[in-house]
Amino acid sequence: MNQPDPDNAQALQNLADAAAAAPPALLPLLELPSDVAINDWDDLFSAVKSRLTLTVGELSALSEPQARGTADRIRASVLECVGALDQLQTTLTNQIARRQQLELEVFEAQTALALAHAELVGTQAANGGARKLALRDSLTLLPNRAFFRERIDQALARAEPHGQALAVLYLDLDAFKPINDTHGQETGDELLRIVAVRLARTVRGADVVSRLGGDEFGCLLAGLQSRVQLSHLACKLFDAVSAPLKIGELRLTVRPSIGIATCPGDGATADALLRNADAAMCRAKRQKTGYAFWSEPLSP
Repeated sequence: MNQPDPDNAQALQNLADAAAAAPPALLPLLELPSDVAINDWDDLFSAVKSRLTLTVGELSALSEPQARGTADRIRASVLECVGALDQLQTTLTNQIARRQQLELEVFEAQTALALAHAELVGTQAANGGARKLALRDSLTLLPNRAFFRERIDQALARAEPHGQALAVLYLDLDAFKPINDTHGQETGDELLRIVAVRLARTVRGADVVSRLGGDEFGCLLAGLQSRVQLSHLACKLFDAVSAPLKIGELRLTVRPSIGIATCPGDGATADALLRNADAAMCRAKRQKTGYAFWSEPLSP
């Protein structure tokens, strides 16, 4: 009987050891936090499958007959794992797409309900008069500019006795017009709807997001006391809007410019806060900084 080749025997032992422990190439993946971004899962699956396929290649290099018998069994198991990962990756991709669609539908339903309630309150306050306030932007289902101003006035009235901090953010989409002109109004409208959903998902539940007109949006924030907090949120909004999006077969990217005005430092009325936030947005667009404050930095 032929004696096993020491080199092949050692190679097989190395592969067995690798199967019993996490392959070195996978250790960084196993150390990732549990809240991995959804868009990163495809990369993780591909990395795992690549490592498994590499293991199969290493097994195929073994030539000693006894080693090859064991190697064939390990290779078959690894290929089964690759097949299972393919199925899991497909299932996860489909579930992610379904979840995103459901999030959009839930957001639209919640917005419609909130606006219906606001309309009802307004009607009751007017003692059942014939006047019906137009509170909703028909394209995005967000509150419109008039309703946004009313909410700022209400927030200012509540904040004044308690000295509560308020901030108004004014967002404008950079280079939206060329996209609209090149790909058509339907594409532009769908892009605005996607941006509206992304903004509403990024802010807190108590905050107000509005479409002010065209490709301009506003956010009303209460309780953020420092420039650091506002800068952090502005960055989150910038990243949310700037993430690549797909409309039909088109893959597009649009970035916002964000202006920030705070009360009481930058204004004590809705008009003043909107005007100064708009001016800060223009400065951010001109300087390509992503966002800018109207006033000097707040104390952290």
